[in-house]
Amino acid sequence: MTISKILIANRGEIALRVLRACKELGIATVAVHSTADADAMHVRLADESVCIGPPQSRDSYLNIHQIVAACEITGADAVHPGYGFLSENAKFADILDAHGITFIGPTAEHIRLMGDKITAKKTAVELGIPVVPGSAGEVLPENALEIARQIGFPVLIKATAGGGGRGMKVAKTEAELEEAVSTARSEALAAFGNDAVYMEKYLGHPRHIEVQVVGDGEGNAIHLGERDCSLQRRHQKVWEEANSPALNVEQRMKIGQICADAMKKMKYRGAGTVEFLYENGEFYFIEMNTRLQVEHPITEAITGIDLVHEQIRVASGAGLSVTQDEITFSGHAIECRINAEDPRTFVPSPGTITHFHAPGGLGVRVDSGAYAGYKIPPYYDSLIGKLIVHGRTRVECMMRLRRVLDEFVVDGIKTTLPLFQDLVKNQDIANGDYDIHWLEDYLARTAP
Repeated sequence: MTISKILIANRGEIALRVLRACKELGIATVAVHSTADADAMHVRLADESVCIGPPQSRDSYLNIHQIVAACEITGADAVHPGYGFLSENAKFADILDAHGITFIGPTAEHIRLMGDKITAKKTAVELGIPVVPGSAGEVLPENALEIARQIGFPVLIKATAGGGGRGMKVAKTEAELEEAVSTARSEALAAFGNDAVYMEKYLGHPRHIEVQVVGDGEGNAIHLGERDCSLQRRHQKVWEEANSPALNVEQRMKIGQICADAMKKMKYRGAGTVEFLYENGEFYFIEMNTRLQVEHPITEAITGIDLVHEQIRVASGAGLSVTQDEITFSGHAIECRINAEDPRTFVPSPGTITHFHAPGGLGVRVDSGAYAGYKIPPYYDSLIGKLIVHGRTRVECMMRLRRVLDEFVVDGIKTTLPLFQDLVKNQDIANGDYDIHWLEDYLARTAP
């Protein structure tokens, strides 16, 4: 099956990232955009563009009818969803299939399977992936205490359909449990339209480790090592590294092979990420993201493999470009997410960029659709760019990152660049000595 024209159902830097991959493969591109994104860089560079609605996401980037109509108008025979928006929407994948349009991603069945946290955990157990001790299914107010006592306090209550920290509460004691369950259910219902929650053991000082996998849908799958995403604020990743400073080669290959074998058993198609909490030498599965991740460039940096190319190859039936034995890991890479936010309060800072200068040099990559004169709309995620730095060693990578952060210029709005300029000089970060709580503790300690 040949893919001749891809509609990119997204915006910002990821839309531009996918567009570049398409052009390198000689595939025509269609950009869709809201009225607020008419001047976006991906719209300017695409072969064709279609306005799909007003600024609000629900009326544009989440409007399945409009996106399918754009495919029919332009003759696009495939859709790349990027990440966010419709990237893990099984209904969207089904509708595209019904219209004879290729969804560049997993099957709708696998999206559903891994989209529900309880089902995903059961599947992980069946596939031999280590999991966090927790409830076998949904936790209700009437059975919460019994389950919590079986697991042992502290426990974590999480929305089954959740993500990004919404519908997530910790109960350290029995006295805190009832309120934690009630609040988590209320938040889950408000955020996802589903108040179902489950419970698992709360780990005190884990790292967040994720394994990149790619499968061809026919029973072949590979892993591309892990990424350490432990530097987070409110469960949102801020700084990511590949490989993790906490793992050795033996640990890396063992957990990677476990994940690759699981994907083979599933006959998983496309790119995905198996996410774990890691503490005291043990991995505990938390979820699987059935899409491309924001931080995928650092995996590309250390492997030399273009993940979007692989997604398109697999979707077209061409299979994987490499076998596991052909994959090598070279050096170290770090990604900093540059957001249009106040670096201390993290309040969004939309507005017009008056000056924009991206750093360069060996081992430096900037994924961004921003430019001088670009007006950042207030309707979407505040990510305006990703700074990716690669070095032969972690020390070289850190020194290079320090240098390029001083070169990066974004004027006219507030950004998180000053935060990274602080972090890159911190001794704990230099030592790789941090966990998922480190950044919030640091921000609290250094608050003005």
